[in-house]
Amino acid sequence: MSDFQPGTIVLYLVLLLILIFVVVALVKAVRIVPQATALIVERLGRYSRTLEPGLHLLVPFIDRVRAGVDLREQVVSFPPQPVITSDNLVVSIDTVIYFQVTDPKSAVYEIANYITAIEQLTVTTLRNVIGSMDLEQTLTSRDQINGQLRGVLDEATGRWGIRVNRVELKSIDPPASVQGSMEQQMRAERDRRAAILTAEGVKQSQILTAEGEKQSAILRAEGDAQAQVLRAEGEARAILQVFDAIHTGDADPKLLAYQYLQMLPQIANGTASKLWVVPTEFTAALGSISKGFGGSGVPGVPTPPAEGAGEETEAVRALRRERMETLGGAALTDPAEALREAKRQSEAATADATSSGTRSGLPFNPATEAGQRPSGEQEPPLPPTEPQPHA
Repeated sequence: MSDFQPGTIVLYLVLLLILIFVVVALVKAVRIVPQATALIVERLGRYSRTLEPGLHLLVPFIDRVRAGVDLREQVVSFPPQPVITSDNLVVSIDTVIYFQVTDPKSAVYEIANYITAIEQLTVTTLRNVIGSMDLEQTLTSRDQINGQLRGVLDEATGRWGIRVNRVELKSIDPPASVQGSMEQQMRAERDRRAAILTAEGVKQSQILTAEGEKQSAILRAEGDAQAQVLRAEGEARAILQVFDAIHTGDADPKLLAYQYLQMLPQIANGTASKLWVVPTEFTAALGSISKGFGGSGVPGVPTPPAEGAGEETEAVRALRRERMETLGGAALTDPAEALREAKRQSEAATADATSSGTRSGLPFNPATEAGQRPSGEQEPPLPPTEPQPHA
C-alpha cells in the first residue's frame, strides 16, 4: 500500500489552498504608489480614500483600486478645427492645451473622460471667440484669443479637479485663395515701401548734389574774385612802380621815343594784321630821335633839347636807385646808356643807308630808314629792355 492515505492528500490540498490564499491576500493588501501618481481606493464599491505616493496596506477582497491618476502637467494637441470668422471666412485653427490634475477624486468621479471634455470645450469656446473677430484680428490677436480660451476653460474645468495652465494656437490657416490675396497685398506693400525708399534716396542724393554744386560755385566765385582782386592789386603796384621809376629817373623825350620805337613791332605783330595804323605822334618821335642822334630832323617837328641837357646828376641817379630798391622792382636801364647805345646803332645804320643810297642814287631819308626798310634788308638789333606792364 502507498504511504499517502486519502486523508493525508486532502490535508495537503487544504494546506496548499491556504498558502495560495495567504499569498494572494498579501499581494492585494500591499500597494506601492509611485511618485506623481494618485490611486483612488473603493471599499465595497464606495469611495474610501486616495492613496498618496508610498507604501500602503489594503484590506484584501474588501478594498479595491478604482483608478490611477497622473498628477503631472499634460499636453494635448487637438486636430485642426474649422472656424468661421465675422467676415464669413473659414479658417482652420490648431490648438494645444497644457493642463494638470489637481483633485484626483473629482477627475475620476465628476467627469467620465476629461480629455474629451476639454477638447470639445476648447472647440466650442474657440468658435465663440473667433466668431466675433474678422480675419485680420484673428491673425494678429493670438494673445487675446489665448487669454479668453484659458479663462473659459479654467472656469469650466475647475469643478473637474483640472487646472488649465496655458492655451496656445499652434496654427491659423486661412483658405488658399485668401492666402494668395494676402501674399499679393504683402508684395504690393513691400513694393510701395521700396519705391518710397528709392524716391527718398534719389531726393537726398539730388539735394546733396545740388548743395555740393552750390558750395562749389560759391567757392569758385570767391576764388575768381580774390584772384581778380590780387591781379588788379599786382597791376596797380606795377603801374605805380613804373610810374614812380619813370619820374624818379627823369626820363627825357629821347628815352621815351626809343621805348616807343621798341613797342612798334609788337603793335604790328600778328598774322591777321592787314593794316598798320601809324599814330600822329610818330613823326614827332622820329624828329626827336634824329635830333638826339645828330640827324637833320623832320620838318615841322620841334627840336628836342641838345645832348647833355637832359642828363641826370649823380644825386638824381642815387635817389632813383634808392626808390627802386624800396619798391622791390627790377632795375630799369639807365636812360643815358640807352641813348648812347641807340645813338651808336643809329649812326651805324645811317652810314649804311648813306652808302646804299649813294650807290643806288637815292638820297637818305631818316623817316624811311626808321619806319620802312627795303625788302631784303634787316633792321639793326635793338638793345634789350624790360617789358613794360600794361595799365
